[in-house]
Amino acid sequence: MLHIMQKLGLAGRGAARKRRIQKKVEPGDPRLNLAERAFSAGGRDRLRAGGIAHMPAREGRLYLAAAIDAFSRKVVGWSMSGRIAEKVAIDAIGQAVGREGPPDDGGLVFHDDQGAQHASRSFQRCLDSHGIAQSASRPGTPPGNAVAEPFFKTLKRELAEERGYGTRDEAEQDIFKHIEPCCNMVRIHSALGYMSPVEYERQYA
Repeated sequence: MLHIMQKLGLAGRGAARKRRIQKKVEPGDPRLNLAERAFSAGGRDRLRAGGIAHMPAREGRLYLAAAIDAFSRKVVGWSMSGRIAEKVAIDAIGQAVGREGPPDDGGLVFHDDQGAQHASRSFQRCLDSHGIAQSASRPGTPPGNAVAEPFFKTLKRELAEERGYGTRDEAEQDIFKHIEPCCNMVRIHSALGYMSPVEYERQYA
């Protein structure tokens, strides 16, 4: 049957899939890899990493965008929405700027996961307006965002897999409670000498 369909130029429904092709990060692209996989920094507000992940709920997905300081692994900005659009990424940057502020020397880099929201002109204009340089890894380099990916993975394991949410509001409230008291103030990291992000920042204040 298959060879007959091929001769007739036919294909079964769902057999042909369109592959999503990421835009390559090439010279001249504002999203060059400025981090170069060196996901650490000599101090606060030098390198931040971020991405977008979803939290499942029976009502529908809740999308979370976050910005994490590579120096202390502190979640400095986040935003949540029922729609995945550049606004959720922009709002996360806005909150990070409001909470921490970019350095006056323009030396802050934001490294993202090459998602369409981070590649949008609106998001790039947002970074430009705050004097933040944008960075992204090339396609096919999974360890490229080694600061943000563990955060999202742990969050989904501890919340989504252990608790079932009926509404987005339930998930949003749980995520908020998890980020500020737990991720920033309590959770220890081996990369920080088994200190929490807040403790680590206090040591180097």
